[in-house]
Amino acid sequence: MRVLLVGINYAPDLIGVAKYNAELCESLAAEGHDVRVITAPPYYPAWKTPTDFRSSYFRSKWIGGVRVRRAPIYVPQHPSGAKRLVHHASFALSSAVPLLIDALSWRPDVMIAVAPSLMSAALVSFVARRVGAKSWLHVQDLEVDAAFDLGLLRNHSLRKWMLRAEAAILKSFDHVSTISEAMLLRLAIKGLAPNKALEVRNWIDTSAICPGSRMTKYRQELKLGDDDIVALYSGTMSHKQGLELIVEAAIKLEHSHPHIHFILAGGGPRKKRLEDMASGHANVHFLGLQPNESFNELMATADFHLIPQKAAAADLVLPSKLGAIFASARPVIAMAEEGTGLAAEVTGAGIVIPPGDSSALEVAICQLSEAPALRRRCGEEGRKRALDRWDRRTIVRRWAEVIAGQRSSSEKEGLDPTAVNDNIGLLGEDAVR
Repeated sequence: MRVLLVGINYAPDLIGVAKYNAELCESLAAEGHDVRVITAPPYYPAWKTPTDFRSSYFRSKWIGGVRVRRAPIYVPQHPSGAKRLVHHASFALSSAVPLLIDALSWRPDVMIAVAPSLMSAALVSFVARRVGAKSWLHVQDLEVDAAFDLGLLRNHSLRKWMLRAEAAILKSFDHVSTISEAMLLRLAIKGLAPNKALEVRNWIDTSAICPGSRMTKYRQELKLGDDDIVALYSGTMSHKQGLELIVEAAIKLEHSHPHIHFILAGGGPRKKRLEDMASGHANVHFLGLQPNESFNELMATADFHLIPQKAAAADLVLPSKLGAIFASARPVIAMAEEGTGLAAEVTGAGIVIPPGDSSALEVAICQLSEAPALRRRCGEEGRKRALDRWDRRTIVRRWAEVIAGQRSSSEKEGLDPTAVNDNIGLLGEDAVR
């Protein structure tokens, strides 16, 4: 097949959507498909474009067997809600020309848009219909809901308009996938037909992320011993997580539980604020974004992991870091309301506490710190779940099979819903449920 993917995030960015876009495209290329990507220059999570990428706009480069073309984009240094809208609009506009050129001259069989950014996705489905390609939207983040529920945007009329636009975009695609069952339900509420939707969760390389010794180079660098307990947060530091709760818990436990240390690794717009909050407290440590080759060692450093989350972010996204946590055989403390997708994933492999409840967070941290048998039991269950539900090779291979199967059936006799549901069942039973 000829596959064209349009998405705002791609390698060499290391985390979030960029990682999954790159791994999907490289896996499709490895299966023998001809894959092209239209994307923006790297900027996330630092919200800054490296200098050497500012002179390569619209030029093509081969990465992992995939032809990647980058369009210029506005990257705000301090991304407020309004600036994020301009940010996404800039990519929608700048990506339009290379998208039209590739679609008309190359004639892809399948055109995939990844949300974010939903703005650029609208043109993908429109162009796909004109060139006879199947259109596929993969929703990593319910960005409209997130922008308003988290307070980044507040105008009620703007929300109504954006939700109508979102619904129209969703219905314009032949197929829509997303990363969790809870997010599928949210899409159904938005009016997406069930026969168009399927769950394709994010994945983890369970051979690269695996159980390891907790006495790592990170403990050595931070002068932490075998008796010290490490609670780790690794990922983007933005508005969704409520990371201030971790720092507040660390400050309260500093004197009563001096052996518990907190590591926050990564980057993002909230990192400076968190560093200021933790200034002068020796039990809070910050690390930058770690390279792939050190990621397994970072995950092994933890005695348990932390996934804070604001209540407003429930089921807007399933944290992609969860798969890596499970694969590392470490337990997790997750903030999630009962009945949400995150709570269902974590129960049995960690502790679920209410979002925003700092007292419950302190209690859970102390509970896991003092219960090595519980940590071991939860970690073993997490590893089992990673192998059963999050394995990269299984999920990506079967996603490719579904794409190919839908293309084949549509060429022969139009899309057969029964065949599509059978393929979705393959994904669901063995990879994502």
